Amino acid sequence: MTRSDLVTLLADRFGQLTHRDAEFAVKTMLDAMTEALGRGHRIEIRGFGSFAINRRPPRMGRNPRSGEPVGIPEKLVPHFKPGKALREAVDRIDDGGSSAA
Repeated sequence: MTRSDLVTLLADRFGQLTHRDAEFAVKTMLDAMTEALGRGHRIEIRGFGSFAINRRPPRMGRNPRSGEPVGIPEKLVPHFKPGKALREAVDRIDDGGSSAA
């Protein structure tokens, strides 16, 4: 699903929302999440999952062409951890809707 797919789905599902309103809502939400992660905050959406920032320490890598060592600086990368409800929903879809329990 792409961002434009999400906007279209919202506009279709909620008739009172115009396409432009749905687009603004999605943009506002994603911008707020990006800003929060940029400040180092953790985002938790119950039943869906959580977003956090992971630190990748500096390390030594190799240039694949020359084989020379190359210093790779520290990086902060976003990380998503799915919640239990999302994992179970995806598992049910994968099983064809049948429940093992």
